[in-house]
Amino acid sequence: MDLLNSLNDKQREAASHDKGPVLVIAGAGTGKTRVLTHRIAYLIKTGKAHPREILSITFTNKAANEMKERIGQLIDYNIDRMWIGTFHSICVRVLRKNIEKIGYDKNFVIYDTDDQKLLVKDCIKEMDLDVKKYNVNAIRSRISNLKNSRISPDKFINDNYTDFYLRNVGELYSLYEKKMKISNALDFDDLLIKTLSLFENNKDVLLDYQDRFKYVLVDEYQDTNRVQYLLVRMIGKKNNGESNVFVVGDEDQSIYGWRGADIHNILDFEKDFKGAKVIKLEQNYRSTDIILNAANSVIKNNSQRKGKNLWTDFEEGELIRVIEVDNEKEEAFMIASSILKEIKNDLSYSNMAILYRTNSQSRALEERLIREGIRYKIVGGLKFYGRKEIKDIIAYLMLVQNPKDNISFRRIINVPRRKIGKKTIDTIQTYANNNELSLFEAAYEVRQMELTSSAVKSVEKFISIIELLMVKKDAMSLSEFMQAIYEDTGYKAMLESEDTIEGRSRVENVNEFFSAAVDFEERYEQNTLEDFLAHISLLSDVDKTDEKANDCVTLLTVHSAKGLEYDVVFIAGLEEKMFPIIRDNDGDDEDIEEERRLFYVAVTRAKKTLYLSFANERMVFGNHMYRTKSRFINEIPFEYLDVEEERTYVSKTKQKKQETKELFKGEIDLFSDIKPKYEENNKKTDKLCMGDKVKHKAWGIGTIVQMKGEGEDTMVTIAFENKGIKTLMLSFAPIEKA
Repeated sequence: MDLLNSLNDKQREAASHDKGPVLVIAGAGTGKTRVLTHRIAYLIKTGKAHPREILSITFTNKAANEMKERIGQLIDYNIDRMWIGTFHSICVRVLRKNIEKIGYDKNFVIYDTDDQKLLVKDCIKEMDLDVKKYNVNAIRSRISNLKNSRISPDKFINDNYTDFYLRNVGELYSLYEKKMKISNALDFDDLLIKTLSLFENNKDVLLDYQDRFKYVLVDEYQDTNRVQYLLVRMIGKKNNGESNVFVVGDEDQSIYGWRGADIHNILDFEKDFKGAKVIKLEQNYRSTDIILNAANSVIKNNSQRKGKNLWTDFEEGELIRVIEVDNEKEEAFMIASSILKEIKNDLSYSNMAILYRTNSQSRALEERLIREGIRYKIVGGLKFYGRKEIKDIIAYLMLVQNPKDNISFRRIINVPRRKIGKKTIDTIQTYANNNELSLFEAAYEVRQMELTSSAVKSVEKFISIIELLMVKKDAMSLSEFMQAIYEDTGYKAMLESEDTIEGRSRVENVNEFFSAAVDFEERYEQNTLEDFLAHISLLSDVDKTDEKANDCVTLLTVHSAKGLEYDVVFIAGLEEKMFPIIRDNDGDDEDIEEERRLFYVAVTRAKKTLYLSFANERMVFGNHMYRTKSRFINEIPFEYLDVEEERTYVSKTKQKKQETKELFKGEIDLFSDIKPKYEENNKKTDKLCMGDKVKHKAWGIGTIVQMKGEGEDTMVTIAFENKGIKTLMLSFAPIEKA
């Protein structure tokens, strides 16, 4: 039919599949979103399913909105009520309707990571534990892992009863869950886990959704964790064995194992869904042939994969440029220079990106870009919804929506300042704990607490403000209500009284937040406060990225780059122990394979030009560390590489010295400019030994505590009197015997 004419043969085969489970292996840049959107449009237009009978699950709200827009362009149907969204947003819809069946109120709120940290901190304090030993981030992460492993607090406590530390972790987990229940709140893990529990314990509810959704489609299936897999299987696999589950993914792009993604979900799809059809999308519409050949050459070294070979009709393209430098500063200089050269070829900054394995690598790059006047933006910095003033307004919204929300109560009871100090808040908290009340409920009984009359008056005034806002909530539009919160709470007056640049910036941020509320009202038919809070709570890091930024180079980690593409890509820091980021020379096979998949993702972000850079030495935790080239560069056939002329002092010196030996066998040295340096270095090696005192030009006097290697490759570890321990390459270290 005409709808599918724009698809290639494999895409058309997938989009037009009738019934039964399907696994679409979609390589990078092969048009998986086209397949998903055309399949949905095909099912609706051919009458195989009504829009309300289709469930489509994505991993970001951005992807869900893009999918809706594309479907709307393909067919003339109202798809506003169609269930297209993230796992979390789909689960919110299920829970809003059914959560009372598992003991919660429908007006539950969603706690984000910051809210969770505050709650964990409260639990640690209440149990009088050492905050240094019981780290808030570590405890929150442990609770999340236990939830996703479906291990209850009681089981964890019983399993670890003889271990004092772990038993306390279990008690913290138990207290955390109790406080969440009192607050009628769910965290992100709960959204999925509670939905799964709802289905398991209420078969009638599960049956309703199984009957409703004739077709279930899942994007990025390689990124699903165990709980998400179970949800897909429960909704998509009916009791009679029928299954119309259609999943799209690429095992070679499974890079989130560290946060629970299970690559076996996609590798074992045919075992889980008997009779599944497998369709491979291998024609790439993004990159040049050379870039794809390089990516194929690297990823074939992995064993955990279905196997495919990306190809393209595009021209062969430029060779991949490999840059070797002495250190991270020279690396940044070379990348900046290359960017300026690309600009001369009529490319814009926005068409270029610098990818790195860890955020710490950005410092040297930023400094050089600033020095060269190159505009840039970092993906992963402080996001709009993470700014204090925005979090404060959201806390007011959440408390009005759900007065049992203790985290929001504590955040804003004294913001702006209302003369409600820590002692007063702690007294309310103790009263609430003793009577199993929320903080807001306890505050109603403030006169029964041992507080000063001034404190009682301040708390009662705060309660009256919130009560008045509760009344206004039902009488105003969302944007009008937010303005009322801004003014009635005194927050506007507080910001406007800050006659500083920062204060004015905060006012502008709040005004932008109001614009977001107006936009939400205009875009969505369901635009209550409850809907708006769910919307902003579910925004992912990618969704929050400012796409309206001026023309600039993008700096980001490889994990953040997944799903993006650029004409020119730089992959920096391609050294062993940096990328791959392993602790030893071999590493665990599964870890190495995930690192290789990460490199594969990085390479396939490039459309036309790819640069790979590595340094012979890099500053790590204040020490100069010798580095070796990443194995991933060595896995690319040499015919696809343009190895830049060696620029490093180390490589030039080694090359010239070797040439001298071969041509003149030591009788004459045409490279006298480097001879003094090597003579001096060899003398250093001969003279210095363990325990010797040395003098460094910048760091002063130190003692050699370790020596490794021999000759010009000798590495020395020196304990300096005022600068700590440093590891240096002896042949280039500016030191002399003291």
